[in-house]
This record gives sequence, C-alpha cells and structure tokens, in this order.
Amino acid sequence: MSTSAVSPDVERMKNRLKEIWMAGDYDRFSRHMETGAREFYERLQVAPGCRLLDVGCGSGQLALLAARDGLDVTGVDIAENWVERARARARAEGLRANFEQADAEALPFEDASFDVVVSLIGAMFAPRPDLVARELLRVCVPGGTVAMGNWTPQGFVGQMFKTAAKFIAPSGMPSPTLWGDEPTVRERLGKGLSELRMTRRTYAFSYPFPPAEVVEFFRLYYGPTHQAFAALDGDGQDRLRQELESLWSAHNRGGRDTTTVFAEYLEVIGIPA
Repeated sequence: MSTSAVSPDVERMKNRLKEIWMAGDYDRFSRHMETGAREFYERLQVAPGCRLLDVGCGSGQLALLAARDGLDVTGVDIAENWVERARARARAEGLRANFEQADAEALPFEDASFDVVVSLIGAMFAPRPDLVARELLRVCVPGGTVAMGNWTPQGFVGQMFKTAAKFIAPSGMPSPTLWGDEPTVRERLGKGLSELRMTRRTYAFSYPFPPAEVVEFFRLYYGPTHQAFAALDGDGQDRLRQELESLWSAHNRGGRDTTTVFAEYLEVIGIPA
C-alpha cells in the first residue's frame, strides 16, 4: 500500500478538487456519456473473472459495465458522494462491486492487486501526475493492463477548459490535458511498461436539446463548470455563458434543436513490465 506526504499547499489543492467534483450531479451528467464509456471498455476485451480497478470511477459508469460482465470490480473516487451513488447503483442491480473513497495518488491497495487498472477521464485530474503514474503501475500485475482515456489539449474539452480558465484563476497544478499529450504520457508511464499503445479517439457528447441548454446542463451538473460559474459575478457569468455557447454551437453536428459534439481523447493502453 502506498503513502505519500502531502504539503499544506497540496492538501488545499486536493480539498478544492474534492469540492469541485462533489458539486453538481455527476451521476446525472454521466448518463449522457455511457455510450462512450461502453466503447472504451469493450475495446479492452477483459476476460471474465479478472480483478479490475476503476480509478476516478465517478458514480460507476465503467465499473458497473465490468461488474455486469462478471469481473471482480473495485472502483475508487475522491468524491464520497459519487462513491455512495455507485454503491447504490450496484445494490439496485444486485451487482458484486466494491466502491470506496480513495486518492489516485495513494491507492489503498497492495502491489499487484489487479489484473486491469483503468481510468476513464478520472485520474488525469489529480494534481501530482507522477504519483498517479506510479500508483497505476504499482497496483497492476506485471503483464496486466493499465488503460486510460484522457482529454487532449487541442480537443473540444481542452478548448472548453481553456475558455473557463480565462475567467477563473489557474489552480497551480499541471494542466490535466497533458495526460492527453503522447510525449508526456510516454515520459510519465513509459519506463514502467513493456508495451505502450496510444490512439486518438472521439467521445460523442449527444443531447436532445440545443447548445444553449447544454451549457446550462453543464452549469447545473458538471462540477468544474458549476464551480466556474459560482466563482463569477453576474457579468462574468454572462460572458462565460456566451463564450461556452459559441464554442458548443461552432462544434455542433446535431440539428437545430439537438447537440452532438465529438470530443477528442487519447486512449492509453500499457502493459506493466
């Protein structure tokens, strides 16, 4: 099991991140992303009975897919409310899956505890990426699979983060979207792997309402957007809303009253040495 010293500055940053991710309603938000999660999971072709760890599991969208397939599933997340929601969803379906609150930088598991370690748009948000890389590799068995899906800097979500950053002061942590940059990922993970494959994929955001309502949906339910709006006065909120609506409208491939946007992410598949 891993432990890591946390400075007061890092502790404050972690508390702020927890506050951000516990805001809104990620369970409701993530229901519109289940198709992309299924596509990511099915490409892994994990054998039934494998021990799978989902790091940054949210309310369980990927972990529950694996549990339905008969895997021995554990999910962890920094936000206790989403861990509780994942547990409730598992109970409602009668699924065997363990969910607990934990930090991606100090996972509470022994070395080589899991055959597959995944993080779909999750661990990329932890403030100390080198510790995240170490932990993902540490808890995976040699010859197993470490898999990540991470937004790219130049993709749609990367642009959305940049838009919000113009209104909100930077946190001081490295940009999460660096996990979507191939040279950076190779530097962070490569030395611990016998094989590393990286592929650019697209994640479809699809909503049965127009871009202006999508921005409001994000404001209400997606933690980072919720907190960005909450930190601004009325004029700032209006400007942020206008810029986000313009961004969603420019990328919309849906009809007049619907929204479909394709967001690029980097699929990372590694085999620990």
